[in-house]
Amino acid sequence: MLSRTADHLFWMSRYTERAENTARMLDVNYQTSLLPQSAAVAQVGWQGLLSISELLPAYGAKHGAVAPQRVMEFMVKDESNPSSIVSCLRAARENARAVRGTLTTEVWETQNQTWLEVNRMLEAGEFERDPGQFFEWVKFRSHLSRGVTVGTMLMDEALYFMRLGTFLERADNTARLVDVKFHAVESDFFGAASQKDQEYDFYHWSAILRSVSGFEIYRKVYRDVIKPERVADLLILRADMPRSLHASLNEVVSNLAMVANDQSSETQRRAGKLRADLQYGHIEEILSTGLHAVLTQFLDRVNELGVRISRDFLIAVPG
Repeated sequence: MLSRTADHLFWMSRYTERAENTARMLDVNYQTSLLPQSAAVAQVGWQGLLSISELLPAYGAKHGAVAPQRVMEFMVKDESNPSSIVSCLRAARENARAVRGTLTTEVWETQNQTWLEVNRMLEAGEFERDPGQFFEWVKFRSHLSRGVTVGTMLMDEALYFMRLGTFLERADNTARLVDVKFHAVESDFFGAASQKDQEYDFYHWSAILRSVSGFEIYRKVYRDVIKPERVADLLILRADMPRSLHASLNEVVSNLAMVANDQSSETQRRAGKLRADLQYGHIEEILSTGLHAVLTQFLDRVNELGVRISRDFLIAVPG
């Protein structure tokens, strides 16, 4: 496959997944903001959201002080923000258009319709009327895109590069979410909390689980009250949790193997080593080492994998 084509397919999927993850993170913050809490706690939540996406400097330069409505607009409809939902959906559609002949009609129409519809919804003010409903729509369109891709694309390199983009992006976003959200409550992580704090924590951890569609899964797996260390275990180490780091790396490794070439052996080795660390890891070890340190290192390694994948497969080699 031409590296240019592979590049468009890879980034089409990454941007679609990024739009979904941004919607998930905004939704959890929006839902949490409806709970009784101090202004200071709410402020930390919105700052954390910008930190997850490394957008705090860009937001500050444009808007100054962190305000919930401004953060939401910046993350949803600001076209000057390359990580906003509208920017991601536009980029996904443009990448799809560049390789229209490689995609099935259903995949192209799904991407194109999503872009047309999001513009109509934003112009009609549907986001302002019901942010929660808008975020659900973005998640649904991403689900639809993945389902149509798997259901209609030939199982060849085109599909493997699309899957590679999806799960590399998912690993990155889940790690960022866990890191920032745990960091925000780190001081109370193992401390003895009051009854009121415990009630707040329940809603806090429930919201985090819901943001990765993990609330029902947590109940099914642990059959217990929500505990931070188990939330971390579920989102980092459980291979059967679809949005966990382990599950994402399983997909990255298997799809890398399907597109392997003469120069990708080191990239495969590094992906396999990162997957092995998750496969044989224990949450107690991770917490004793320091969750923030482990996740920061994980993000560095995932970022390095993305750079290596671009070099090995996506950037055209000069003739």
